[in-house]
Amino acid sequence: MNEQELITELKAGNQTAFNLLIKEQQSRVFNSALGILQNQLDAEDITQEVFLSVYQHINQFKGESKLSTWIYRITIAKSLEFIRSKKRKKRFAFIQNLITDDGLNPITEIPNFFHPGVQLENKERAAILFAAIDKLPANQKTAFVLHKTEGLSYAEIAEVMEVTISSVESLMFRARQNLQKLLGDYYEKNEK
Repeated sequence: MNEQELITELKAGNQTAFNLLIKEQQSRVFNSALGILQNQLDAEDITQEVFLSVYQHINQFKGESKLSTWIYRITIAKSLEFIRSKKRKKRFAFIQNLITDDGLNPITEIPNFFHPGVQLENKERAAILFAAIDKLPANQKTAFVLHKTEGLSYAEIAEVMEVTISSVESLMFRARQNLQKLLGDYYEKNEK
């Protein structure tokens, strides 16, 4: 079934087409959410929310982009909204941190987080990298995760994020600079 046929069937409420869509897109949605949220349970919840949203709003899909791009947009939006919601809930507990934290403090501990695409021997280094990625501003984090973990081109990222390619290039440049600073500080303190 090609994409247009799939969209037509989805809009008609065909459950088989919806199951096919889930089968085709589930790992991409989960891995994108996991790259941003860095928590498996949260990524699973967001994955379910994304497909529920796709099911509920498929008739609003205009076909101006690929279906996968639209689903990436929903995934990113729901992941970032989850982070914002979580931060709002923790705001009072961390008020002092919010006043003094610029978001780019060095990494001091290795998180207990593993991405499914990382080989076993690289898990500790990957955890350190994902901790640094988690400290990036949301737009840099989104661009970096889509490019490095999902393998999207700058043009595809621009379409998903609804920005220009030069904006994506700039986001990636700044993300790399911030990661070099964060990781440099970590390795300077912990790898000597």
